[in-house]
Amino acid sequence: MSPSATTQNDNSPVNLDIDVLIVGAGFGGVYSLIQLRKLGLNAKIFEAGKDFGGIWYWNCYPGARVDSDLPIYQLSSPEIYKDWNFKEKFPDWKELRNYFHYVDEKAGLRKDVYFESFVEEAVWDENENKWIVKTKDGKTAKATFLFLNTGIGSSYYVPDIKGLDSFKGTVHHTARWPQEGVDFKGKKVGVVGTGATGVQVIQEVAPDAEHLTVFQRTPNLALPMVQSKVSPHLQKQNQDLYPILFKKCRETFGGFTYDLIYDKKTLEATPEERRHHYEATWTEGGFRFWIANYADMFSDKAANDEAYAFWREKVSARIKDPVVREKLAPTVAPHPFGVKRPSLEQRYYEVFNQPNVTLVDVNESPIEEVTSKGVKTKDGKEYELDILVLATGFDMVTGGITAINIVGKDGVPIAAKWSNEGVHTYLGMTVANYPNLFISYGPQGPTAFCNGPSCLEMQGEWIINCIKHMQDKGYTRVEADREAEKVWRDLVLDIHNKTLFPLAKSWYTGANIPGKRIEPLNFAGGVPLYYKHINEVVDKDYEGFHFSKTPIKDLNSQLKELSVRN
Repeated sequence: MSPSATTQNDNSPVNLDIDVLIVGAGFGGVYSLIQLRKLGLNAKIFEAGKDFGGIWYWNCYPGARVDSDLPIYQLSSPEIYKDWNFKEKFPDWKELRNYFHYVDEKAGLRKDVYFESFVEEAVWDENENKWIVKTKDGKTAKATFLFLNTGIGSSYYVPDIKGLDSFKGTVHHTARWPQEGVDFKGKKVGVVGTGATGVQVIQEVAPDAEHLTVFQRTPNLALPMVQSKVSPHLQKQNQDLYPILFKKCRETFGGFTYDLIYDKKTLEATPEERRHHYEATWTEGGFRFWIANYADMFSDKAANDEAYAFWREKVSARIKDPVVREKLAPTVAPHPFGVKRPSLEQRYYEVFNQPNVTLVDVNESPIEEVTSKGVKTKDGKEYELDILVLATGFDMVTGGITAINIVGKDGVPIAAKWSNEGVHTYLGMTVANYPNLFISYGPQGPTAFCNGPSCLEMQGEWIINCIKHMQDKGYTRVEADREAEKVWRDLVLDIHNKTLFPLAKSWYTGANIPGKRIEPLNFAGGVPLYYKHINEVVDKDYEGFHFSKTPIKDLNSQLKELSVRN
């Protein structure tokens, strides 16, 4: 399926004066545009990529695919899903791009999108009562509302490795993979990083490379994906259930169709019961062993140890070399199971049985430098490479927001505010002193603990309803209260600190970026509790928000301008 010919992407000057400027054309941006049109608002999207998809435009590295299984990784509107079929239970990046092209054609989105438009600045103009937005290539927009749909992984991270520029081979970061692909056949390949991206790349590269060297800091406690093909007939049969399944996503901890077990603790179950449940979730695959397991696994170390022991037993059986086995599935867990997001794998552990694969533990021998020939470690070994892959991740959750110079009514950039005071939001969707600014799938929401579309539709619906409330009441401005923001931050920290999440160095807390403040970046209370909180705010007449109409001084100046024109 090819993109529509109708596009806003050209070299002509752009100077918009609109109701809403949306940043990002992934799931959040597309959902927002569709819903804002229904309110009769003039909304446009600025998107840094050349096409729709957000992370699925940039993530085209080998093996890139989603970790949420069908049918929930799509928009929940029947008008959209009824004519679409995926080919696999866990779609890859190509399928997801095709899906976005389908949604574009179905909803006629492209005419309101400006591609290759990287937003570098958004400043609140107190006199205009609007956001003034500028892109890197000179586009400008004046907008009453600013919607940030930058996602959790739009600001990629390249570690400061000595000599990286001296490498004579090819270096690729997975977040900026060549659209035409990379040929690994017969090449010596090195992969730095074993997060979700690293796992996916390693699985795909190992069969083709002459030799693959994996540089691992922390073993990935990955889970079996259990991938399968899905027929159009089966999807059509199941579509009658989709409304029930999408509704259920707001009733489960992670926004999936399955949920944690709350009515029985791990050690209250008999060993036989526990084993049966572990086996069932493991066999069914996906994230079930993680978020359809006993809920106390996230708060009780003894319960967590049981889950880790089972995980290690299953994985160890697949690794032949005992030394390699201990590095990939250590006797002592590197951190509690599940407090770093597990990756889904298909044959990851079998890769390390191949004679052409070397695992380098950078805890034992850190990377000292990149040379012209490859990577040199502290023990003096030099691993000669043709291609170096940096699977080193992102400045997660906040990075896409702080990469933009967003300046509020007090003249303070949001990056400076969060750096100095820690991340503060109200409900994970608004920020005090930044009027008419909304964020979806960002900090202090369920975000990284939630299926993406489940989170962004829940938040997007709340934001759209807030705008509708403003329309009905004649309001032109909404601001979060500073005290309400502090209370929300305290709640996020309190829930986080009652779990085992603080025991791991994770991007969940910003620990993967040197110098970044360590703090919880996500609401760890689960989707139902989050949904309850944001709805209670509405029920209490939008408690914690201040609404206002056009200031009198602005109204007078508008009347004066009108009389001059007449």
